[in-house]
Amino acid sequence: MSCNTQPEQLSVEIFETSASGNQLTPITPMVNDKEVDTLPIVRILPDQKYQTITGFGGAFTESSAYLLNKLSQKNRDSILKAYFSEDGANYSLCRTHMNSCDFSLDQYSYTPTEDKELKDFSVKEDMDDLIPMIKEAQAISKDGFKLFASPWTAPPWMKDNKEWVGGKLLPEFYPTWALFFSKYIEAYKDQGIELWGFTVENEPHGNGNNWESMHFTPEEMTDFVQHHLGPKLEADGYGDKIILGYDQNRAGLKEWVDVMYATEESSKYFDGTAIHWYESTYEVFPEALQYAHQKAPDKLLIETEGCIDAQVPVWKDDTWYWKKEATDWGWDWAKEEEKYLHPKYAPANRYARDIIGCLNNWVDGWVDWNMVLNKQGGPNWFENWCIAPVIVDEDNDEIYFTPLYYIMAHFSKYIRPGAEVLGIDNTDSDLMITAAKNPDGSTAVVIFNEGNRTKRFYLWLNEKRTTINISGQAIQTIIIPTK
Repeated sequence: MSCNTQPEQLSVEIFETSASGNQLTPITPMVNDKEVDTLPIVRILPDQKYQTITGFGGAFTESSAYLLNKLSQKNRDSILKAYFSEDGANYSLCRTHMNSCDFSLDQYSYTPTEDKELKDFSVKEDMDDLIPMIKEAQAISKDGFKLFASPWTAPPWMKDNKEWVGGKLLPEFYPTWALFFSKYIEAYKDQGIELWGFTVENEPHGNGNNWESMHFTPEEMTDFVQHHLGPKLEADGYGDKIILGYDQNRAGLKEWVDVMYATEESSKYFDGTAIHWYESTYEVFPEALQYAHQKAPDKLLIETEGCIDAQVPVWKDDTWYWKKEATDWGWDWAKEEEKYLHPKYAPANRYARDIIGCLNNWVDGWVDWNMVLNKQGGPNWFENWCIAPVIVDEDNDEIYFTPLYYIMAHFSKYIRPGAEVLGIDNTDSDLMITAAKNPDGSTAVVIFNEGNRTKRFYLWLNEKRTTINISGQAIQTIIIPTK
């Protein structure tokens, strides 16, 4: 290109969230100026296509639903519209729990009494808070959202230790536990809620014997799915429901996908693999994600849970979320040789870095944990305090949208289900970047600048170019409209 010829201007819309105070703030695009040879180049490669996006969202928990019921109608509506409306984050993939979990008010099961036919099965525990929250979200969501459920444990009477925490599902109850899933689909359908699918078990390695859990080895889970859960759902007319295996931290992926996808028979009923992020505050584990994809390239790979854990929220102080102040469980409890994976790390950075890293390594869905928690980081019957993107003071009817809410929206609002992740050529190693082409033909480019300095670069698509400025400590979504 000659010095006198400028490339055609690439038309873009830019939205930025930053430590300096932007919150999905529209940024005026720059006009192409005189060629500057020293500017980094980010080039979108539309012919390099990777995974198709399933969705982004968060979890409906009893804790979140309970808190919404404590707020005024105005604030309740404000939160649900912020998450589910087109003008808000427009969540498209969400999770909930079957039976109780740590983010419940207490421990409960839909089948408290022993009976292999589950005649007393009832979701009455969900009727006051959880089901109304889900139904209200459904009413707000124009495009709808996929909902999957995860059990933390079977009822104690099905387990070898007869406890809520730990233990294994007794083989004699494998058929009963499969029936439980089928009855759950039916019960929720009766309430007007269609389930998209399930994870088989939240955190099958357990959680240190703290809150509701049930242990599976890869072989045990695969046996349960292959010979009980899959066939039962199929027989009851629910063979279209998605089944995701594993559902724990990424670094343990290999041993699970090796067993789940060992043969055509073992993999038949698994539609994909579910993962969490708690192995590290900063590491994405790309090798593990790449391995899981290569083992089963036609299967889903979905991040089903992540949050800033073991941490009481900071109230109405956006700057805290951009500072390296938060710790996680591993700060205190990780093995000495794994402590390096758990330094203090900025919550905003963690979300942005992780989601982009996942998208660039075959992950097709990313689901946050609780949507709403209070100033303590609960309610949680085990006092396992965590942070959610929206924090509320239920006693004074106040709400706070943390920077984490806006970071989630950079993905969920602008990268829609059915989008295809595209290749990127990026000459600035300080910027983390991902891109996806939406079903409507628009392209969304998400850029994260973790450093403190403003960055400037050229963004190219085909033969068109624009100049982009991104603030220090900022995330941007750049929308390139349909031609």
